[in-house]
Parts: sequence; C-alpha cells; structure tokens
Amino acid sequence: MSKAVFAYVVLKLAERGVLDLDAPLTKYTPARYVQDDPGRLELITARHVLTHATGFPNWRSQRNPMRINFRPGQKHSYSGEGYSYLQSVVTRLTGHEDGNHCQTFEEGARFCATDIADYMQQHLLRPFGMNSSTYLWNEQIARNLARPHGRQGEPLPFRKPGSIQASRYAAAGGLITTPTDYAKFLIEVIQPRPAGAHRLSTQSRDEMVRPQIAVGDFNGYSVFWGLGWRIVKTVQYELVGHGGSNPGFQCFSSVSLAQKAGFVIMTNSDSGGNLLQRLTATLIGS
Repeated sequence: MSKAVFAYVVLKLAERGVLDLDAPLTKYTPARYVQDDPGRLELITARHVLTHATGFPNWRSQRNPMRINFRPGQKHSYSGEGYSYLQSVVTRLTGHEDGNHCQTFEEGARFCATDIADYMQQHLLRPFGMNSSTYLWNEQIARNLARPHGRQGEPLPFRKPGSIQASRYAAAGGLITTPTDYAKFLIEVIQPRPAGAHRLSTQSRDEMVRPQIAVGDFNGYSVFWGLGWRIVKTVQYELVGHGGSNPGFQCFSSVSLAQKAGFVIMTNSDSGGNLLQRLTATLIGS
C-alpha cells in the first residue's frame, strides 16, 4: 500500500510545478531505465507509472527481464518497476544519491543510497501525524514490528531495510506502518483539509481518485486504476483502495468517498489473504 502514499507526494510535486504528470520522465533524468528501447522509453510519463501503464514487468527477473512490453498508455499492467523508476526521478529532482553506498538487486540492477525516506517523512508522514511509520529499520520498529509468517504459520526473518533498500523499494512497497497510521492517510483522502505545503488541492485529490485507465469487467463489478489507486465500481458503490503484499504480510485498504468511510486490514502472514477476503466482503456487504 506504499504506492498510494507515494502517488500523493508525486501529485503534490506536480501541483508545485516540479514535474509534469504528462511529460516524458526522460526529461528529468539522464539515466535510462531501459537501455535498448529508447523510442518507447521516451513516451513514459508519471501518469503512466501511477496508472500502471508503462509496459514494464512488475519486477524484473530471469524469467521476466526488464523491458517495455507494450506502447506506454496502451493498457494496464501492474508494475513495481514503474514506481521504482519514478522514485529515482523524484530523488533526482528533490534529493540526492550517495554513489559510495550501492547494492546490486534483481538482474544486476544497481541502486545507491538516497534520502527518499527522509523526503517522505518530511513531506507526508510527519505532516499527517503518521508517527509510527517509516521506511528504514530503527529501534522503535525493532521493538514493535509484528513478526512475519509464512503460509503454514512458520515465523519468517525480519527484513531490516536501510537507505539502499529504500532507494529500490520505498515507493513500490517499502512503507512500514500501522493500521492507525494508514487510516490517518486515508482520512486525508476521504475528507481533505485545506490545501497547503503538504496537502493536495481539491482538484488534485479529485484527479488522483478519478478512473484513468480500465482494467476489466468482472462478475458484477468493474475495475479501473486512478493515480496510485485501484477503483472498483458496482451499481451500488464506488470504492477506492489498494492492497499490499510483501513476504510475511498481506494487507488491504478501501474507502468510499461518497460515504466518507473506509477500513484498513493488516495481517502478518502469507496466508492473510484468506482473512482479507472474508473481512472485506463483510465490511462492504457483498
């Protein structure tokens, strides 16, 4: 559920004129996230990233190498790589990178430590009162974090992210938070306070939760993607939300903007999806 939080910050940067949601991201960085497809890379914008329409794989791997699989904007295809790319652009525009502290990740991708965690703390977590949230391992997290568990209930080791790991995963899945803190973020979306240094204008909030690209029609409902949000429409309601899945954790949140209500469910197990499905169905009355 980190992506929706990051998307909020990107929308604020767009409000401030730091970046244009519809400008090619190559305009803001000399780095080329894909080396052998310059024509289509030049088409990718922040809006494509936030709606999962870049054409990138979810995460690069030996079976699914890093490449652009379709013309950007043509369709929806969920991608953490897209968010990682946009995060690198945001860092170039607002922060700095420490080239002396780097690490190799999937398929040899090299990322160096950045201050993205500090930026997110200063521009969203602290202003929204999310004081139990972070992107970096620290003493408070070590005392309070629920231990992750596998599908059979077996305890899993803690992941202890530092600034290098945050440079790769913060935007796409690196937020460490609590249901209470995440609810504070959702309230800012459900019932926004006046725009300010860190809060979006009503126009930007509305644009963020507007259906931007269709995902598909299913049994009794349709799915779209907004700017950082999954949007579900039925005859009775429209829900805006996002799920979260990291090793040992399964989470979900959803809000009704019309009813000004929502929920957050977090589980510390790979089998938590079963509970999420049952509770979600009960909460939305389906």
